[in-house]
Amino acid sequence: MTENTTASLEAANLALTKEIFVRFGNGDVDGIVELLHDDAVIEFYGPEVIPYAGEYHGKDQCREFFSTVLASVNIHVFDADEFICENDRVIVVGKLRLTTKSNGNEIKSPFVHVITCKDGRWSWFRDFMNTAVAQKAFAPNGA
Repeated sequence: MTENTTASLEAANLALTKEIFVRFGNGDVDGIVELLHDDAVIEFYGPEVIPYAGEYHGKDQCREFFSTVLASVNIHVFDADEFICENDRVIVVGKLRLTTKSNGNEIKSPFVHVITCKDGRWSWFRDFMNTAVAQKAFAPNGA
């Protein structure tokens, strides 16, 4: 791959990722799903008390992931501070502040998203954050 081809691929993957972030912020699940690869995989690591923790395969399950996230939390801050692109991978580093809809508890954490793109679509999305904070927030009485 030439330097220009790599730079062009990275620019396209960055633009795709930023667009999905905008759509997520707007609660546009259908818009997100149309930018996912048919065999997309999402991995959100954390205990079962977090409603959207788990592994999701294919567009239908990925739709379920994004729908569950948006149905479970109110988003107050979801800021991407840094985008790192290398070939087909985009790494996003940022911070979030959410409150759970079930009990109003706060989730405040840095996050790292590791995204792999394929054919101009997201094909693999891994979400890392302080899941101990999320676990406590979703637990009954914030325990």
